[in-house]
Amino acid sequence: MTNSYTVTALDPAVALFHSLSDPTRLAIVARLAAGETRVRDLVEQTGLAQSTVSAHVGCLRECGLITGRTEGRQIFYVLARPELLDLLATAETLLAATGAKVALCPTYGTTTEEDR
Repeated sequence: MTNSYTVTALDPAVALFHSLSDPTRLAIVARLAAGETRVRDLVEQTGLAQSTVSAHVGCLRECGLITGRTEGRQIFYVLARPELLDLLATAETLLAATGAKVALCPTYGTTTEEDR
């Protein structure tokens, strides 16, 4: 029996998790979990420049994670796949189960022992 978990076979999963690895993109996805919104609203909520938010929205759109609905001159963005909410909920469960270990990861963590 061969292992189907080769590096190449995992490329799509790597791309998915990379698309969600940026704090701004993750914040946008979290906001869209509550319903559709415009880039203008995301700019107000994040305090980031319109060009920055637009770039992140573009990334999420190109990945197929969000879609846009045009109404007049405005585009309202929404999550394209409800399964993304399941993934985020599972991530929250995993984070709760691992405690601070992920946040303390020396490579990707955002917290130090002193912060705890």
